[in-house]
Amino acid sequence: MNTLNSNGFSSMESEYIRRHHAHQPAENQCSSALVKHIKAPVPLVWSLVRRFDQPQKYKPFISRCVTRGNLEIGSLREVDVKSGLPATTSTERLEFLDDNEHVLSFRIVGGDHRLRNYSSTISLHPEITEGRPGTMVIESFVVDVPDGNTKDETCYVVKALIKCNLKSLADVSERLAVQDRTEPIDRI
Repeated sequence: MNTLNSNGFSSMESEYIRRHHAHQPAENQCSSALVKHIKAPVPLVWSLVRRFDQPQKYKPFISRCVTRGNLEIGSLREVDVKSGLPATTSTERLEFLDDNEHVLSFRIVGGDHRLRNYSSTISLHPEITEGRPGTMVIESFVVDVPDGNTKDETCYVVKALIKCNLKSLADVSERLAVQDRTEPIDRI
């Protein structure tokens, strides 16, 4: 049985967070990490996450994405945000991409929104869920607290957006996994 630590994470989750999500928030910043367990294998989930040029495949608040560069470190993407959010565009820079460790990190470098100095890291880790290959997804962030907001308010809003993205990632991944049904591991 996996017990939770004081931060609400299991020891395995805490180890992955320590290894891949070492944000150092400044005094005027907030930071957090979220975990989502997905009933789909890592290669399938990674095939969606690693597409820096197509975040709209699973991020429901993105209507359009145009990239510049060869999808390597330093590449930029211009993202259009769906109406209804307090944003219209975001310019994001690919900071890190590791296909072996399944880690992607990006930084927001411009756009029409209130997320200043926003940086996010997402990592994928294999696990067994109900006898089948599954994926533990961890996404962390650090961001400036806008004037007029508290750290708690800022973290709450950003975490709500990330939770929506992770739920959508799970929905899309699990739908694709069902279409390509794999045998339980104990039968192989």
